[in-house]
Amino acid sequence: MLTAFPLLTIPVVVYAIYALTSLAGTAATNPDLALQAGLISINMPSGGVWSLGVGDLIVFFGLIFLFFELLKSTSSQRVAIINHALSMGLFVICLILFLLLPSFATSTFFLISMMVLLDVMAGFIITIITARRDLDIGGDVEV
Repeated sequence: MLTAFPLLTIPVVVYAIYALTSLAGTAATNPDLALQAGLISINMPSGGVWSLGVGDLIVFFGLIFLFFELLKSTSSQRVAIINHALSMGLFVICLILFLLLPSFATSTFFLISMMVLLDVMAGFIITIITARRDLDIGGDVEV
């Protein structure tokens, strides 16, 4: 049953915890500034400085989780359907949070929501293609 759990729930929850604790006071001004504040700065050989913020790290880990979700969506087990349904529910929650709460109206959360949407779309598309391929293979047999 653990394979039915959408991994993209983790970056959504991490962002929610950060938004509800750290961004609560900055919601009136601009929550993007708190997410983009430099957490790590690295001097590059070009002379530029690369700053990595909390929002960047959440999106980075979200991309890693999206990769594993796409790998999971290629399985044709029954638990994949449950995973797709839970991912769809997660997207609906992300959409509601993005539209209704000021701390979630950031580019970072928008990108996380788009990752969840891509997971939903990829899961359904891969399942449909796999089912069609199974049907085509099974259609060659004469009775």
